[in-house]
Amino acid sequence: MKVELSKPMSEFGYGIIETLVTDINPDQNVKAAMNEINTAQRLRVAASEKGEAEKILKVKQAEAEAEASILHGKGIAGQRQAIIEGLGQSVEEFVRQLPGTQASHVMDMVLLIQYIDTLKEIGAGSKSNVIFVPHSPGNVADLGEQIRESIFAAQKLKEDEEKK
Repeated sequence: MKVELSKPMSEFGYGIIETLVTDINPDQNVKAAMNEINTAQRLRVAASEKGEAEKILKVKQAEAEAEASILHGKGIAGQRQAIIEGLGQSVEEFVRQLPGTQASHVMDMVLLIQYIDTLKEIGAGSKSNVIFVPHSPGNVADLGEQIRESIFAAQKLKEDEEKK
């Protein structure tokens, strides 16, 4: 404004020192473009904030799932420990009640009973699609032997680690 008006006003003896613009009324296209720029900037900030919020939610969900898995694992470990202690007491009582019985034979019998109970439970479910192969009582004894060997090997490893 100052540049445009300085020359014509100087012909009349006036000098323009400063111009104060209080109302700007640009073309409608300019207004629309400026509004689009502002909208785009706000949408970009909103998208960034939304992304950060989703990231925080996913991290918190993953942390909750991890903690739930840990607690679930501790629960299963406690359950198995109670089962082992109960089986140990049952085997000891069985051997005490029937002198000459070996603990390994009692465990074979317990494994066979659990195997039969498992088959019964699977068979009771109408939507079951589990297949056990091979299926014979002799294989259950083999399975029992494998479990015992694994337990003894784990005990040996634990003892070796404690010695170090």
